[in-house]
Amino acid sequence: MEFGLSESQEFLKDSARKFFSGECPSAEMRRLMETDTAYDTALWSKLTAQGYTGIIFPEAYGGVGLGKIELMLLMEEAGRALLPGPFFSTVVLAGSVLEAVATPPHKNKYLAPICRGEVRATVGFVEAGASWNLRDVQLSAPNGNLTGEKLFVTDAAIADFLLVVARDGVFVVDSKARGLRIYPMSSMDLTRKLYGVEFSNTPAERIGASTNLPRAFDIATAALAAELVGAMQRTLDMTVEYAKTRKQFGKPIGMFQAVQHQCADMYLETESSRSAAYYAGWALEENSPDAATAVSIAKMYASDAARTVGNRGIQIHGGMGFTWENDLHLYYRRAKASETAFGDATFHRERIARLVIDEGAVSAKHA
Repeated sequence: MEFGLSESQEFLKDSARKFFSGECPSAEMRRLMETDTAYDTALWSKLTAQGYTGIIFPEAYGGVGLGKIELMLLMEEAGRALLPGPFFSTVVLAGSVLEAVATPPHKNKYLAPICRGEVRATVGFVEAGASWNLRDVQLSAPNGNLTGEKLFVTDAAIADFLLVVARDGVFVVDSKARGLRIYPMSSMDLTRKLYGVEFSNTPAERIGASTNLPRAFDIATAALAAELVGAMQRTLDMTVEYAKTRKQFGKPIGMFQAVQHQCADMYLETESSRSAAYYAGWALEENSPDAATAVSIAKMYASDAARTVGNRGIQIHGGMGFTWENDLHLYYRRAKASETAFGDATFHRERIARLVIDEGAVSAKHA
């Protein structure tokens, strides 16, 4: 494994940072989060023009064909900008599910339009039990029709179609299908809207089995960890800048050791999360035997670190950190919302334990 980024990866990271700072500055992010959907067609078109909507997908389906590390770099910069809208739900999540489970004809039908930026999509997985374990899914489609409910479905109101995970496979449901009801749910993250989705004998098209879903969810989980890294970095940058300018007792508060130690801890947690996210991306790209463990380590650490970095940032800002005008609380909202998405730290610690035990059992069996 090369520990440094290649020249092309550095270029992607730098160009993504310039793109998001120019096309999605704080004022635009705040404008979109005040809308019902946090979606803007002009911004989506610009994302498509950059090739971001097809970044990791094969050229055969209109994608760019880059690797998982490049996805981590892009998501880190998206997290730094607190990118609103359906990029994560459509490209990272729905796109990865389609690539993992769909047949080639279904990929041509559903994945290719995503790569071209022509459609938006999302995935319905979580149910009333609020579990991210595939074995806890109860929804089924015995006759090709779905009846039941999915909760916390990101960007469902603007999706052209939904991918629905059921006990008997993964299904595509058209957003205008009979018996489909989408209603808004409360969300801590104002830039990423959540919805409940009810199905009442709703016609659905089966596109594949759910056996390959863990791979798709690992990609999305690692990308979410990378997005948290970007949010942590921006929180750290804002906090350091504030500590340099805010004066107390006649000198900047950054000169006090207590504040310096807080910033140092924020830096450590951010850099550690970045290393874990990058390694997870590399492991996924290389199909490393420890890829699933690496993903869980990245999400486990980033989930806790993003919350802690947010806490420290707000503590250093004092009352200023809680004001609506300051962006800090918006990053903290994203950190708290993403902490539980695809499993919190406890979920992934348990998953790591299972993976290690299973691997040990297999090794002992073949010894």
